[in-house]
Amino acid sequence: MGNLDLVTIIVIAANAIISFKGFNDFSFFERYKFNVGGIRRGEKIRIFSSGFLHVDTMHLFFNMFTLYFFAPVVIYHLGTLYFLIIYIVSLILGNLLSLYFHKDEYHYSAVGASSAVTGVLYSAILLQPNMQLGILFIPLPIPAYVFGILYLLYSIYGMKKQLGNIGHDAHFGGAIGGYVVTLILLPTLFQTDLLMVFLLAVPIIILFVMHKMGKL
Repeated sequence: MGNLDLVTIIVIAANAIISFKGFNDFSFFERYKFNVGGIRRGEKIRIFSSGFLHVDTMHLFFNMFTLYFFAPVVIYHLGTLYFLIIYIVSLILGNLLSLYFHKDEYHYSAVGASSAVTGVLYSAILLQPNMQLGILFIPLPIPAYVFGILYLLYSIYGMKKQLGNIGHDAHFGGAIGGYVVTLILLPTLFQTDLLMVFLLAVPIIILFVMHKMGKL
C-alpha cells in the first residue's frame, strides 16, 4: 500500500486542482457541487463534478490520503484501467444513491470524492480482506474485512440518525459500486474467496432490507 503510480497521481492532482479552484471561486463551486435542485433541473454534470470538489483542505487531504493507501492495492490486482472504472462508477453510484435518498430535499448539497474513495477502499478490502489496518484510537490492527463491515454498518446508522455533516448515503453507494464492479471484473473471487464475498455483502443486504421495511 502507498506506492503511487501515474494514474493515482493524476487522480489526486485533478482533485487538488479542481478543489482549489472551488476554494477560490464561489460561483464555480456553486455551479458544480452536488445539489438536488440543480440536478432535478437537468444539471446532471453535478453528479460527476461534485466528486472533485471539497469543502476545505482537510477534507481534500483526508480523501486523498485514503486513496493513496488503497489505490495501489486495486491497481496491483486489477490494473490502472479497472481502477479508474471502479473510481468513476463508485463516484457516480454514491451520488445517485444520495440523490435517491434526498430527492425531495431541493436544497440538499454535498461535495467530495468520498464515494469514489470508499468504492476503492471497499474494492481493496474485497481483493485483500485479511490485510491489517491500523485505526485511530484502536491499539491493535484489525483485519480489513472487519473494518469494511463495521464501516458500512456505521454508515447505515449514520443514514438513519442523520449524523453529522457527512454524506453517509454517498459513502455507502460508493462502497456498493466498488464491491459490485470488482466482482464483475474478477468473478473468480466467487470461487477463491466466497466467504469474504458473502461477509462483505452483509451490510449491503441489511441496507436494502431496512429500506424495504421503511426503516430508512
